[in-house]
Amino acid sequence: MAKYLVIVESPAKVKTVKKFLGANYEVAASNGHVRDLPRSTLGIDVENDFEPKYITIRGKGEILANLRKEVKKAEKIYLATDPDREGEAISWHLYHALKLQDKKVYRITFNEITKSAVKESLKNAREINMDLVDAQQARRCLDRMVGYKISPVLWAKVKRGLSAGRVQSVALRIICDREEEINAFIPEEYWTLDAVLAVSGEKKPLVARYYGTVDEKKTISSREELDAVRKALDQAEYRIASVRTGERVKKAPLPFTTSTLQQEASKTLNFSTQKTMRLAQQLYEGVEIKGSGSVGIITYLRTDSTRVSQEAESAAREYITGQFGAEYAAAAEQEHRNGHKIQDAHEAIRPTDINRTPAQMKESLSRDQFRLYQLIWKRFAASRMSDAKYETTSVKIDAAGQRFTVAASRVKFDGFMNVYTEEDEKEENNTFVKGITQDTRLSLVSLQEKQHFTQPSPHYTEASLVRAMEELGIGRPSTYAPTITTILARRYIVKENKNLYVTELGEVVNHMMKEAFPTIVDVNFTATMEALLDGVEEGSVKWKTVVKNFYPDLEEAVEKAEKELEEVEIADELSDEFCEVCGRQMVIKYGPHGRFLACPGFPECRSTKPYFEKIGVACPKCGKDVVLKKTKKGRKYYGCINNPECDFMVWQKPVNDRCGRCGSILLQKGNKLVCSDENCGFTKDMPKTEE
Repeated sequence: MAKYLVIVESPAKVKTVKKFLGANYEVAASNGHVRDLPRSTLGIDVENDFEPKYITIRGKGEILANLRKEVKKAEKIYLATDPDREGEAISWHLYHALKLQDKKVYRITFNEITKSAVKESLKNAREINMDLVDAQQARRCLDRMVGYKISPVLWAKVKRGLSAGRVQSVALRIICDREEEINAFIPEEYWTLDAVLAVSGEKKPLVARYYGTVDEKKTISSREELDAVRKALDQAEYRIASVRTGERVKKAPLPFTTSTLQQEASKTLNFSTQKTMRLAQQLYEGVEIKGSGSVGIITYLRTDSTRVSQEAESAAREYITGQFGAEYAAAAEQEHRNGHKIQDAHEAIRPTDINRTPAQMKESLSRDQFRLYQLIWKRFAASRMSDAKYETTSVKIDAAGQRFTVAASRVKFDGFMNVYTEEDEKEENNTFVKGITQDTRLSLVSLQEKQHFTQPSPHYTEASLVRAMEELGIGRPSTYAPTITTILARRYIVKENKNLYVTELGEVVNHMMKEAFPTIVDVNFTATMEALLDGVEEGSVKWKTVVKNFYPDLEEAVEKAEKELEEVEIADELSDEFCEVCGRQMVIKYGPHGRFLACPGFPECRSTKPYFEKIGVACPKCGKDVVLKKTKKGRKYYGCINNPECDFMVWQKPVNDRCGRCGSILLQKGNKLVCSDENCGFTKDMPKTEE
């Protein structure tokens, strides 16, 4: 009969952990959290030292009853929940829910679910770390206060079913700020000029880019400037001013953290953050391998550390030396390049055994599991390999006081690139300028010009939003994916072709949060709060002090908002359309996919039709009304009401004015009017009457 009970979080881990332990051990799962704050009330006694009131989560009674039976049989209980704040808190809740005060209870953690790691954790059993628990309690209470105090304000002022969150509201603001920046962006014209030059003794011409004058770098900003440069170059002699050769080193990447894994999986595999975390969880908890049973093949997936254990370091060095040669093994362990506080009890995300190559694992994994494992394996192997080296050549070419340049490089030693290149680094200039010296003779074949316009910052993707949140110190590895999932589920934002766009509802909620709760949506305040939670984890800050200092300001802001904020009518606005069934004047409703027209006689009359907001502008193609529309995913655009007969559409709002240069319709961008023809580049200030 089993003497020892090991409690893990996930049922998927039970099988994997059980096979590493002898017959004396029983392994059971808590299925995540077993206690939480009640859903029906705030659950924090603000009058009694902000004491949280925890209750058993609905549906967990049977799990706890089964665990209590196992506890009675066991001499020792090992709480083996995940190695982070959340896992520590689950162990603490289990301790109290199972009434383990009179039992021999030990806390164990393992960064990977392998035989050696599980056995080692039993040798290093410890007590529950209350600093970690308190950091999680502080986060839970802060999030509960924001959610339960601000959400009712949104219900009252906008519509029921909305929610506010401490981190999700800031993430929404970041996206809204980027959207405003894009809408206000005014493109600026610039030109590139390339000299196509014949090289004596060479069949292939040399293409050099215009740099400026021999004295300074210069941007060609208009056609007039371009014509002046071309005039200066008329009949000019092209000669090589200098040829410089050198070596460039490309450093090996660091192994993955949660954030960098989510970013690279999005870019390379087109995975959402949620999908990446789900697959990584499966790889961590254990997959069935022929001849080995269930084995965890990657380390813990929620980490902001790039540290690697000495054992993994040695194994990687041995593997790389054997497979590629000693010159491919990195000279020393890579250093951290992250300025934020790193929870260094964790390791980077890596394979639990580098000898389990992706090729060997392919048959044991689903297609998506394999693709993610391959990405993690390659990144880790590359992080332990030598830097890549390039031989570079830089040529300066002068003509009539103007300067052109050409730079080329070729790989001298591929190093880590033998195994891995990042998605956005795959295009490398491999053209190599052979045998060119200052005496090489050149003759002009042609000058190639091209007009360009500067582009605004791109819309956020899930990957770039995670990077921005990490750089700003908002959230932690465990919160990035849930935060994005929440604001997508609430329809504050929509995802279209990877890009994130703010919906009308998201704009309303963000505007209200900025107006009534500026502190909550302030990036610096949220980052400071994360730093305070780190302080709680380190034992230097008391968790209730953080909560006590936060609550009064929140309470005051809520009271003020309830009195002063105006209600936002998203739904029942009267339209100028009449119901075709009963004749009533139809109203504008807001559904999951945006606005639509509905009969106010509902439920007697259920007539609905699409809603199109007229903007008072005639279609430049057919003369009918231009209306505000939305894509299936909720992104705004302006199109002809006569669609599909007329295909006119633009992303920015058009006005009743034409371009003074080409006659195209003008669009609003910030406080400017810009030509709808991107190749024209005409802009003018918006008249006061149209602002």
